[in-house]
Amino acid sequence: MSQDQRSSEGAPSARVLIALLLPLFASLMSISSVMVALPAIEEGLGATSADLQWVLSGYALAFGVGLVPAGRAGDLWGRRRFFLIGTAVFAATSLAAAFSPNPLMLNAMRIAAGLGAAMLVPQIIGMIQRLFTGQARGRAYGLMSTVIGVAVAIGPLLAGVLIDAASADTGWRLVFLLNVPVTAAALVAAFLWLPKFRDAHPTKSTAAGAFRGIRKLDPLGAGLLSVAIVCVMLPVIQFANLIGAAVGVGGLVLLVLWYLWEKRLGERDAEAPMVNLKLFTLPSYTWNSAVIILYFAGMPGIWAVVAIYIQQGLGLSALTAGLVMLPSAAMVILLASQVGRRVERIGPQMLVLGSVAAFISMLVLAGAAFLQSTQWASIGWVALALGVNGLSQALIIPSAQTLSMQDVPESMAGAAGGVAQSAQRVVTAIGLAVVTAVYFMVLSGYDHQTALLVTSLVISGIMLTSVLAAVGAARRAAADRRLSRSATVTSGE
Repeated sequence: MSQDQRSSEGAPSARVLIALLLPLFASLMSISSVMVALPAIEEGLGATSADLQWVLSGYALAFGVGLVPAGRAGDLWGRRRFFLIGTAVFAATSLAAAFSPNPLMLNAMRIAAGLGAAMLVPQIIGMIQRLFTGQARGRAYGLMSTVIGVAVAIGPLLAGVLIDAASADTGWRLVFLLNVPVTAAALVAAFLWLPKFRDAHPTKSTAAGAFRGIRKLDPLGAGLLSVAIVCVMLPVIQFANLIGAAVGVGGLVLLVLWYLWEKRLGERDAEAPMVNLKLFTLPSYTWNSAVIILYFAGMPGIWAVVAIYIQQGLGLSALTAGLVMLPSAAMVILLASQVGRRVERIGPQMLVLGSVAAFISMLVLAGAAFLQSTQWASIGWVALALGVNGLSQALIIPSAQTLSMQDVPESMAGAAGGVAQSAQRVVTAIGLAVVTAVYFMVLSGYDHQTALLVTSLVISGIMLTSVLAAVGAARRAAADRRLSRSATVTSGE
């Protein structure tokens, strides 16, 4: 039995997953907890609204820019190595962020933390692809989804507890310090439990060897894609004007140039480009990635909006905002691992059901806002909506993640994971900006209840596109199964 096989069975797999998923938990908890901590950061540091926007978006920008190059680098030179470096960078910058004396340093550390997270996340997907197969891989992605759901939901609760228990200038610092013990434990676990693999692309330790190694990373492709992502995301984060629109269009042009460059490079040598474009000819990868990307285009914004609604609209505490989000975590904890076990058998159907549940959850949230001005008003309706949202997350993330990677060659796993994650981060940043902009635009003329109602309906429209993509993915999977059965029957004859 090979090392890969031994690592995909029994106790070793549990240890490997603990090592892989601890820093993922910290990196995602950092996003959700900061949403609740923004008012405390504003008071404690005297931050402006632009400063606060960069606290959220700067992290997302750096994360989105670094994912694909980091995934490719892990494929080339060792995923374990880049996982350890990324985890260490994330831990150090979280510690520095906690002691930031001003908004400038805080945002600089958030950008650096985003780069650290970008280095480690693609390696998680690549190592799961290498170490797990069959149902074990589905269970691994199911557990990954559980960690994502728990991190997103428990982050606001922990932030609320810390902020309510401490002063304004101390509570938000404790929120960032939470990442340090988690990532420190992850580093120890990774050193002890992550297997070491022989480098698939060894590079001699000479100047010529180093140059060839850099060429393998496709520096021009990495540069074009990175600048393109920055140009697309910057207008959403900071420059919502004509200049910003021109920068965004320039980013789209650079994306086209990146595509043409990768295509030309791939025609000469399939291993030369940073991203082999044959990846997008895999229907399972493109369809299922589309589902989860469209899901992330709308859904993350709801956490920021609900936090604002509960604290500013209803006048309740940060702790209450965190408690209202717990039903979502509960659904993910209960269901995600079970979903992972069943992906190979009924994954496409669960993907459709999850997308429909996401759409319904936003209608329930809109109803909760509508009922706020009636005798049936209750914050419990908001909790119910987020519980249904947790159901959708438990069904979508492990299903889409497993199905999208099922036909991807192991040698391309890091880059493939980086592309999908990068697209998710870009649409998350854009969606977050659009959703919060809609909320505050409506709020300027009406009240918080109306703002939440309109925002929920806007997100429900975005979720409809995810439903359509899920139906398309399910139909394609059904067609592939029919072809496979037909080929089996034909060969039997």
